[in-house]
Amino acid sequence: MKKWLRLAVSCVLVLQTLSCSSGQQLVSINIQPATETFGSSTTPVNLDAGSSVQLRALGGYTHPPATKDVTDQVTWASNTPSLSTVSPTGLLVATGQACGNALISATVTRNTTDGGLTSPGALVTGYMTASVICFTGGGPTVTADFAGTGTGTISSSPIGLGCATTCTATFALGTTVTITAAPTGLSTFGGWAGCDTVSGPVCVVRNLTNNITVTITFN
Repeated sequence: MKKWLRLAVSCVLVLQTLSCSSGQQLVSINIQPATETFGSSTTPVNLDAGSSVQLRALGGYTHPPATKDVTDQVTWASNTPSLSTVSPTGLLVATGQACGNALISATVTRNTTDGGLTSPGALVTGYMTASVICFTGGGPTVTADFAGTGTGTISSSPIGLGCATTCTATFALGTTVTITAAPTGLSTFGGWAGCDTVSGPVCVVRNLTNNITVTITFN
């Protein structure tokens, strides 16, 4: 009799354990850090490009209560990808193209519990805020003038100059700016003026300390 009683109690405990495990449900997602700020008011936004931080998504479960790292299980998204992007593994990166705030989300899209039970409530989303501080301080500028009878575009590293007509961008003191020219249509590259060094269609302005103007010619 005692042997059968012990066996019955053991079976009940096993069934209870399985029931709790199979009914476990995700009820919340907490993203860490909850906020992240890139840049400063004295740094041009384009210089924030590439700044990054690794986010973590922690899932809160019930039946039984538990907290698990679900960083690689959630779907990450940014509502303002021009400001910051987030990779499938939760790497948050500033793009250097805009300032302000972006809402970053981490979502579990499955509709079953860990144990395979139907659970529409398992669709859960957590949020965090990514901020890029707008540049308000003054700094030296680079102006790109266009000359010649042809057409073309320019781009720069760091990001800032990107145009097909005269444009100006502000950079942090001491920045080295590399500007690349690309003719369009039947036009050809004609040359640069005002650069510290030139290599083909590439103009380099080194250690920027004062406002400067460079000229690109397309023929």
